Amino acid sequence: MKRVVVTGMGIVSPVGCGVEYAWENLIAGRSGIRKIEDFDASELACQIAGVPVRGTEPGQYNPDAVVEPREQRKMDKCILYGVVAADEAVRDAGLDTYTGDKTRIGVSVGSGIGGLNTIYENCIELANSGPRHISPFFIPKCIINMAAGHISIKYGFKGPNVALVTACATGAHSIGEGVRLIQHGDADIMVCGGCEGAVGKIGVAGFSAMKALSTRNDDPAGASRPWDKGRDGFIMSEGAGILVLEEYEHAVARGAKIYAEVAGYGLSGDAYHITAPAEGGEGGARAMAAALKDAGLTPADVDYINAHGTSTGLGDMGELAAVKNMFAGTNACMSSTKSMTGHLLGAAGAVEAIFCVMAIRNGIVPPTINLTDPVDEVGDFDLVPNVAKKRKVDVALSNSFGFGGTNASLVMKKAS
Repeated sequence: MKRVVVTGMGIVSPVGCGVEYAWENLIAGRSGIRKIEDFDASELACQIAGVPVRGTEPGQYNPDAVVEPREQRKMDKCILYGVVAADEAVRDAGLDTYTGDKTRIGVSVGSGIGGLNTIYENCIELANSGPRHISPFFIPKCIINMAAGHISIKYGFKGPNVALVTACATGAHSIGEGVRLIQHGDADIMVCGGCEGAVGKIGVAGFSAMKALSTRNDDPAGASRPWDKGRDGFIMSEGAGILVLEEYEHAVARGAKIYAEVAGYGLSGDAYHITAPAEGGEGGARAMAAALKDAGLTPADVDYINAHGTSTGLGDMGELAAVKNMFAGTNACMSSTKSMTGHLLGAAGAVEAIFCVMAIRNGIVPPTINLTDPVDEVGDFDLVPNVAKKRKVDVALSNSFGFGGTNASLVMKKAS
């Protein structure tokens, strides 16, 4: 089986834009959750979210440096996030100056929800002003596959072009399917990941109606608190994570920088409930087991687990039960970076896969912040509470679970 490695990465996130900036804030335990300011949230139960800070300073979100403002008007912010993160990843991998066969470079970038705000705004326009006022760019501005489309057009990548939609597992599934396309010989390089831009009045209202979101509005930085007794829901966030995946021999031949190897990919379905996880995290456990089998590894080989860990009651407890059962007696530790980033929905799995690569590269694992009063079920399992931990990480596992009972796990390991 062909080996697949990571040769480029890019991030747009509430904790920073640019991989190094986001990682620095993550390791410092800085939260990216803030009061909502882009629209009037005063009527909503949840009035906080994680949104990239726009500006021209290093680490801020500056789409003007990547896409002309005129062209930005043709993209929902979800798609624009994906294009900006892809630009960092493509340049990081040296593909911006690549002179090889671009029919062998593909794109696998999806979203959990897509251009929700664009749809909402056009529905209002239709109701208030009629169909003549709908923009001809409405549909291509918001459909989910347009992130992959814009990325391929911008760089001339003519290989496989796909966009998966598996709710909050989208980013992880997009990476896993990119790996398989390379392994099956359909491409030498895949630009993979997820993007999301659903923080808007309709999105926050929808999740609030489900009572899924935290209402700790007076304490944004402390609102996302996985496995803590005080948790009261997750925090919606937005951004994008993009990885350049490459067949190992191809990467070596062109002298590419190799960050890590994507060694395993596992996926499963709960067949249980539209929003709640299967009892005891049974479905997620099967995805983790499948990923480890695909990698030819055992639980004892895993050093770090980046949890799905959203800060919800059922989700936290199911994943904790599955992980404790599978990794009992090992030296693995687990943390939830969503305690700082919030939940980037369809982008989460890709952003967190990048965090796993950075943990391997830097020999440090990010903390679970706000874990001041852990639930009793945690016991002595190491959830890296509040402070990052230096430790050797040769193998990291990343979990992503989504509505509809869809699960994905990725195994990243140090390239050798």
